Amino acid sequence: MHKTHVLINADDFGLTTGVNRGIIDSHVHGIVNSATLMMNGYAVDEAVALAKLHPALHVGVHLALTWGRPLAKTSTPLTKEDGTFRYTNRFLTEAAPDPELVYLEWKAQIEAFRATGLSLHHLDSHHHVHGWPAIQDVIVRLAEEYDTTFRALTTLDARRDLWVTERFSDQFYGDGVSRATLDAIQPGDSIEVMVHPADIDEILPSVTSYLVQRLLEKQLLIDYERPDWWV
Repeated sequence: MHKTHVLINADDFGLTTGVNRGIIDSHVHGIVNSATLMMNGYAVDEAVALAKLHPALHVGVHLALTWGRPLAKTSTPLTKEDGTFRYTNRFLTEAAPDPELVYLEWKAQIEAFRATGLSLHHLDSHHHVHGWPAIQDVIVRLAEEYDTTFRALTTLDARRDLWVTERFSDQFYGDGVSRATLDAIQPGDSIEVMVHPADIDEILPSVTSYLVQRLLEKQLLIDYERPDWWV
């Protein structure tokens, strides 16, 4: 069967200690081979240390604009009164930000990643906000500036040359968290599969309602046997 590059990427690395544990366990004992680091998370330093202990894990940046606090001093216009980002997972219905401010914020997040000494594998974003048409030029600019790639989204179809893989699947999420979803991956062009494994810690329930599914994801990702045609 045709050998196919399959990138099983765990989002939210660095968000909490439970997320970190879930990702590393799913890498060491399972099929996760990539993770993207959230530089404004609660457990970034731990995630960096774990990544250095497991160099076979590809690590990129999970750019944030819809959760947490910014890193750049220029990002005040992007925040609410409490200092957290004003944008949400419903960003398509919200007033678009100044792309230059987003560029400066995301550049600060990438620079914070580079300061860790880890090798930058690729870029993606929380809630796929890098594909927002209002600011999609920002991710292109940054990918070119840092000589890297980003998660393939249909809104960025014009820049397939910068996609980390030729296909992207977000089906292993919510009701789609099943062995059947993994079995449905077809050989052919390279593909990234988004996953969110985690253990539940004290902080995670205050961050997200996506909880029990993360435990199920972790178990499935550990139990699943990688097909011979995956590379």
